[in-house]
Amino acid sequence: MTDDQGYGDLACHGNPTIKTSNLDKLYAQSVRLTNFHVAPTCSPTRAGLMTGRYCNRTGVWHTIMGRSILRKDEVTMGDVFSAGGYRTGIFGKWHLGDNYPFRPQDRGFGEVLIHLGGGVGQGPDYWGNDYFDDTYFHNGEPEKFTGYYTNVWFNGAMKFIEANKDRPFFCYIPTNAAHGPYYVAAEYMKPYVDKGLPESLARFYGMITNIDDNVARLMRRLKDLDLEENTILIYMTDNGSSGNGYNAGMRGKKGSEYDGGHRVPCFIRWPAGYLKGGRDIDRLTAHVDLLPTLIELCGLKKPDGVKFDGESIVRLLTDNDGSWPDHTLVTDSQRIEHPEKWRKSAVMTDRWRLINGKELYDMKADPAQKKDVADANSQVVERLRKAYEDWWADVSARFDEYSEIVIGSDKQNPTRLMSHDWHGPDVPWDQRAVRNGMEANGFWAVEIERDGTYQFELRRWPEEADAPINAAIPGGKAISATKARLKVANVDETKPIPMDARAITFEVRLKAGKTRLQTWFMDDEGTSRGAYYVYSKRL
Repeated sequence: MTDDQGYGDLACHGNPTIKTSNLDKLYAQSVRLTNFHVAPTCSPTRAGLMTGRYCNRTGVWHTIMGRSILRKDEVTMGDVFSAGGYRTGIFGKWHLGDNYPFRPQDRGFGEVLIHLGGGVGQGPDYWGNDYFDDTYFHNGEPEKFTGYYTNVWFNGAMKFIEANKDRPFFCYIPTNAAHGPYYVAAEYMKPYVDKGLPESLARFYGMITNIDDNVARLMRRLKDLDLEENTILIYMTDNGSSGNGYNAGMRGKKGSEYDGGHRVPCFIRWPAGYLKGGRDIDRLTAHVDLLPTLIELCGLKKPDGVKFDGESIVRLLTDNDGSWPDHTLVTDSQRIEHPEKWRKSAVMTDRWRLINGKELYDMKADPAQKKDVADANSQVVERLRKAYEDWWADVSARFDEYSEIVIGSDKQNPTRLMSHDWHGPDVPWDQRAVRNGMEANGFWAVEIERDGTYQFELRRWPEEADAPINAAIPGGKAISATKARLKVANVDETKPIPMDARAITFEVRLKAGKTRLQTWFMDDEGTSRGAYYVYSKRL
């Protein structure tokens, strides 16, 4: 699964400029779901894919603010395959929680090679990563790698596949490319610059062409290992395009409630299972259908007590005889702390799209969604509004809950918290905000696992940056904080910040339970900001 690559960012979908010859080859060998939908942004799609359930009911409706953390009682695709005897691995972007019990290694994945947060170089990620020769997290520990980040993910995946070629395996490769910033080697960018494309789009397309080269390497490795025939290979993307290029005639891009925000490619190839030959299926399907489908295709046990929102589409994949019933799907783009009814929503059937509860589009007659026909089809509007009302009543039942990060567990002690996961109106989610000393604050929702003494180190910079709280590192801004404050449970303490201090440490007694943790760096002029990084440890 690639990042921010839209339906139109493929040559096989009519893009006249981009070079994707290997994905085009996979397209020709696959069953293609041409009316396949995801969420309009990143973490929500990942939550739906991993659980087979609408992201909103899993606690994930944003990419930051603690709302990208998948609730701990959800069962993931990793859990299902692991329980079925498969070796499981993830290589790339998780973005469903960086701390216990939300990490991929806590959710059924036995081999884990990932960056942190929502992108390489974001706040939770290893400081200074820039896609080339970076430090990533291998089974929970930082490890230095050589080369371009997409190549690193595919190298790790192919090593995992080769190690498990004689047993069942599930390999998940969610690349961070082609998410911005658009860093790529000149050899991939130059052909597009030479064609006259703006540099930003040339870089974006270059990142996709690099993915294409890696897909070729993966397909060759599967063939060389004699795994090509009996391996189910699925290619998809996580939302609409973030580029400014060809959009296959659709309205909207990443983040949009219109089809350009959430209709994406999905190719499925399994020669031994007769899923091959370049065949299109134009019925409405979605990412939430993939887990139930894989459970059926692989003969896995459905997890007890789980009610999927998606359904197995095996009959559609294998027969496609026209008898598949019409059904209704909902997607939306909240991207706020607390969801709002009807916000950036689409209620979908094979024929219709109801947008924001008001606009109606006939997709058979108007796939570009240019003509609102709500007034002429009031009964359709009423029916789809009712479907949304029922959906909202169902998925909103736990909107007031938090996904608390556990502090003091033997599974992760110490625990590093980052402001990416603050609950609050302004969240410093990337390293640029940290460098600039963004004046903002919020709280972490946490759970103290057991009674005991806990240590909290408040830092502006992460440990690996090794800089004083008030210092300006290259590209950054100095601050002048004089006091540090910690508030957690019934503890509220303040300490002075000595000159050149890298961290301010508090030791406090806490009782087990769910609570909030908040920090402040304050100066003598009344300016305040939270500590972007807090290292907590049960002593």
